[in-house]
Amino acid sequence: MRDAIASWVLRYVQAWGSNHPEEIGALFAEDARYFTEPFAVPWEGRNAIVQWWLRHREEPGTWRFRFEVLGVDGDVGFVRGWVEYAQDVDYENLWVIRLNADGACTEFTEWYMPLPESAG
Repeated sequence: MRDAIASWVLRYVQAWGSNHPEEIGALFAEDARYFTEPFAVPWEGRNAIVQWWLRHREEPGTWRFRFEVLGVDGDVGFVRGWVEYAQDVDYENLWVIRLNADGACTEFTEWYMPLPESAG
């Protein structure tokens, strides 16, 4: 499962860089839920996730991302990530990713914290 989570994150990063609707949609199950914050109302369903993603997209070349898979428990992976923005505050992230048997994400939750050394 660790390899499946790492592969999924690499595909996520590719979709993040392309903002291509098919690449985004291929990441998620039809009934997936995407929490942009742990207690926020999620984006629900593949089509809604793609639409919301594209409305809130970040342009290619404006960020860099690296990650490590912290662990897995059954069908859930825990990923620590760091994003560096060219013109903004940098962030450290914790992602909780639940995959189905086909490798599609059924639930994604992200926590993000600004890195103090990158703030102005």
